[in-house]
Amino acid sequence: MDLALLRTFVTVHRAGSFTRAAALLGLSQPAVTSQIRTLERQLGRPLFLRQARGVTPTTIGDELAHKAAPHLDALVEIAERGLDDESSLRTLHLAGPPEFTAERALPALTELTGDDGQGFALRASFGTAEETLEGLAAGHHDLALSTVRPRGALLTATPLCDEEHVLVAAPRWAERIGPGALRLKGALALENLPVVEVHESLPFVSRYWASVFDSRPAASGTVIVPDLRAVLACAMAGAGLTVLPRYLCAPGLERGEIVTLHDPAVPPLRTYFLAVRTGTLAMPHIARAHEWLQRAAARWC
Repeated sequence: MDLALLRTFVTVHRAGSFTRAAALLGLSQPAVTSQIRTLERQLGRPLFLRQARGVTPTTIGDELAHKAAPHLDALVEIAERGLDDESSLRTLHLAGPPEFTAERALPALTELTGDDGQGFALRASFGTAEETLEGLAAGHHDLALSTVRPRGALLTATPLCDEEHVLVAAPRWAERIGPGALRLKGALALENLPVVEVHESLPFVSRYWASVFDSRPAASGTVIVPDLRAVLACAMAGAGLTVLPRYLCAPGLERGEIVTLHDPAVPPLRTYFLAVRTGTLAMPHIARAHEWLQRAAARWC
């Protein structure tokens, strides 16, 4: 059986689409379709059911993928290790949200960009969860950090760490609310305070209100800036209350530039996932970065 046909088949199986598989393989869609038809003729059985959007593997298709994929991944690993010498510096393409990637992932991964013969060049891009996962699926990235767990067989996700969210503001707003007001009035004590957020929909504040107060915030955004680091700067300057990841505002809390307004028994959490295209962990530089980030994340929690 032709290995090129099997490689195309496994890529289609993981991608769930001839179009997406063609992009990953660098082939035209008709070429991918032709190769799958050739393999189906050789086997005498259909491997996929064509649908309006993508394809679904048949039972035979699933069985073949289960048998063939590990061996194809092993061949990729052999080929990659053969190229992975001191004169060949691989490039790792990482994508994720700007704040978490900049504050957590990049400082950890830069330790692997040295000249010890096992290092790699590093390229990073920022985007939303949808953008980074689409880019990963299309082959633009090697690793993606996402707060959304991807679905389907094309991408594999590993829980990386939980991010605690805290309600904070400059000290003068805490003084205005007064001690014990939140315990007595709940969210009502915060109704007239200005809000700093990353979007008009108040995603962080709304999630916090729903989790802690079982309600929706009554206020609208006073300052909207599409970067959590800018939200933090505005909050420290006294622009209003906000909800931020604890790792991001911890230095400001220690210095007293901002204070926590509430300390719930169960703080809201958001999980980050580390996603790769299925099979690409056979590549040494991706596998090393993947393992390194998992080790680093154990210190973040």
